[in-house]
This record gives sequence, structure tokens and C-alpha cells, in this order.
Amino acid sequence: MEIIKYIIKRIIQTIPLLILVSLISFFIIRLSPVDPLAELKLNPSVSPETVEKERSRLGLDKPIIVQYGKWAFSFIKGDLGVTSTGERVSQKLKERIPNTLLLTSLVIFLTWIVGIPLGILSAVKWKTSFDRILTILTSIGMAIPSFFFAVLLLLFAVKTGWFPIGGLTSPNYQELSFWGKFFDMLHHLVLPVTVLFTISLAGLQRQMRGNMLDVLDSDYIKFARAKGLGENVVIFKHALRNALNPMITLLGFEFAGLLSGAALTEYVFQYPGLGRLILEAVMKSDINLVMASLMMGAVMLILGNLIADILLIITDPRIRGAQ
Repeated sequence: MEIIKYIIKRIIQTIPLLILVSLISFFIIRLSPVDPLAELKLNPSVSPETVEKERSRLGLDKPIIVQYGKWAFSFIKGDLGVTSTGERVSQKLKERIPNTLLLTSLVIFLTWIVGIPLGILSAVKWKTSFDRILTILTSIGMAIPSFFFAVLLLLFAVKTGWFPIGGLTSPNYQELSFWGKFFDMLHHLVLPVTVLFTISLAGLQRQMRGNMLDVLDSDYIKFARAKGLGENVVIFKHALRNALNPMITLLGFEFAGLLSGAALTEYVFQYPGLGRLILEAVMKSDINLVMASLMMGAVMLILGNLIADILLIITDPRIRGAQ
């Protein structure tokens, strides 16, 4: 019951944040010299009636604050307008958001199940050869730009032909069996997941290693060892719980971090995700699509932070008592 109250409280607190994000995004876009309907007017497949409907919906002949009010009212109703190609923005988001959630969830899952144990092991074996080699590898992983790494893997895929280099599914996807569809999608995910996983893993492992080293050097851990407790009990029962709390806090930011980092990766591999959609919308000056995508990105960040806060309440009794 306390968790439900906390979730409701946090959702209410996010409303001013979403309004602020929408205000900043809207005014920056509107103050640019770009005509919001320029691409729409140039598209011969879009009727003049559709252009006029968009002009009326956005209130382009009104003051900018009135334009924001009209846009916000339409957004709340679920009317996100049309793209520069005449498609419904809501339909485009409906197609792309599940793909981005699939990619980011898979990357976060793999990063955590690999990065946390490696961080613990590196801290326990501090200053050994294993720790030094892992530190060098993670430093390289953190130094490699995601775009550069994605291009390298793309060239590798083109040269070898081992992996598909575009989309999420093959042309014959609908004809495949259930497991055929599963492995086909998995095959398409290998390259983008590898890029994002490598970059994310390096940072997560280093952070976990640092947290564990701080905790293992604390007085209560020294006292636990002095009492004769086994090393596994000291590490996994006493040290790990306190070292994990900061990591759970970082979990919320991984959604937003992966969304921004995935944009170039998705673009290189032509992956049909939200990051690529935002990038293409900005390049085309597709105002409706940019605004809707930015708001979805903000919602994902808030959702990630909410999940992290709930996990902290569950794992740390001290936080539960403070609520």
C-alpha cells in the first residue's frame, strides 16, 4: 500500500517536469526559422486540406504562447498531428517505441547480468592481474565512440555476410514459424545490441567496482571480518547490498542514456527505433514528429527513474522508513 501511494505521489510530481520539458522543446523549435509545414507543403501526396487542418491545429497565425496551448491541448487529447509524409505521428510512434523498448531492455538486462558480477570480482581481486586486465579493457570500451564502433561492425557484417545490416526482421518474416521469427529477430538484434552493450558494460562495471572497493574498505566490513565471518558472507550479505544501492539509482538514467546513444547506432544499422526516428525527424525539420518523440523520450526517462525508486524502496528498508 505504501508503494502504491509513493508511485501515485511520484507520478503527480512528474507532471510539472513534463510541462517544463514540453515548454522548452516547443519554444526552441518554434523560435527557429524553420516553417513547421514546409516539408508538408512540398509533399505532393499531402492534400491542401491536410495542410490547412495542421495549420489550424497548430494555430500558426496566433501568438507563440497560444500555439503552445493549442499544441498541448491536442497532445493531451492524443492528437499528435501528421508527419511531413502525411502519416499520423501517433502511428509512427506506435511502430517505433516497442522496438526501442526491446533494444534498451535487452541491453540493460545483459549489461547488468554481466557487469555486476565482473565489478564484484574485480573489486575482490583488486590490484591482481585480472583486475588490471579488466580495467584496461573497460577503459578501451569507454573510450570507443558508439558511432565509430557501429560503423566497424557494419563493415564487418558487409564483408562477412554473417549478420543482417538493416531492419528488425527479414522480408519473409511473416512466413516463418514462431521460433523462426524469434531467431530471425534475434539475428537482427546482434549488432546493435553488441555496440550498446559494449559501451554500457564498461561504465557499469567500473562503477560497480568503485562502489564495492569503497564498501569493502568501510569499518563495519572490517568488523565483520574480525568476527570471523566467512568471506562469501561478508561480500554477498553485507557489502553487496550497500554497493548495489547507487547502481539501482543509475538504472533510471540508463533508459535516457541508451535512447540518446542508440540514435546513431540505430541510424547506422537502420534499426526501426525511436532514436533513429528523432534523428530523421530533426534532419527533415518534421516539427510534429520531433515534439512527440522528445516527449516520449522524457516519459521513458521518468519511467526509468520511477522504476529505480521503487526498486530502492524494496531493497533498502531505510528508504522505506523515510517515506
